[in-house]
Amino acid sequence: MARLLIIEDHPLFREALENAIRVALPDAELREATSIEAAIGLLSSPPRFDLILLDLSTPGTTGLSGVIRMRKSAPRTPILVVSAHQDPRLVAHVLALGVAGYVSKSASKEQLADAINSVLRGDVHVPASTRVAPARRTRLPAQDLLKRLHDLTPQQLRVLDQIRCGLQNKQIAYELGISETTVKVHVSDILRKLQVASRTQAIIEMEKLDFVNLIGEARASAEDAASLTSAGTTGARGAPPA
Repeated sequence: MARLLIIEDHPLFREALENAIRVALPDAELREATSIEAAIGLLSSPPRFDLILLDLSTPGTTGLSGVIRMRKSAPRTPILVVSAHQDPRLVAHVLALGVAGYVSKSASKEQLADAINSVLRGDVHVPASTRVAPARRTRLPAQDLLKRLHDLTPQQLRVLDQIRCGLQNKQIAYELGISETTVKVHVSDILRKLQVASRTQAIIEMEKLDFVNLIGEARASAEDAASLTSAGTTGARGAPPA
């Protein structure tokens, strides 16, 4: 019997996901979490899940940090991201984190069921409408940040989320149930791994992973590339004969 974890805070869409799962796997065992913290709590006790369905906008996460935290907490469990955001380059960022698939919230119940079955078979599921043509793929600055975030431990990612919320060390210690000294050690390691000199710079770096910034950055990159191509073509056509 397959065991699936749904991480979604919206009751209506959570129900829609459950219905889609029942189409694909009538006998599946389902567990639900409405936040990243609750999901991590469920992952801490056996048995393991066969698939995680994750909403990118789940409470307790900003931008792609939720995907990163779930990958750290369940590195061997495939993750199917379910999101209202459909920009192809955002999808590319998410897939770069090692998730097993990406599906739109606007997909039908049958399409969601197909995506679930595809991932459980070991395939990587990406809707055709969000695929990025190889010729148009570009390297975006946020990808370097994603690599650095991979070096953080699950606890350091939690501390980083608290820093981003503006909490000081004493408050973080209280929220996470650890000593202030331990928080200080984590903060030092976080700044070193992110290659920044202060908490403020760390927050600025994390802003790069917000959906709006990622999509805007991708579009600007695409426009720049198109502008350069256009300029090159115009220059070639307008050049005098040798």
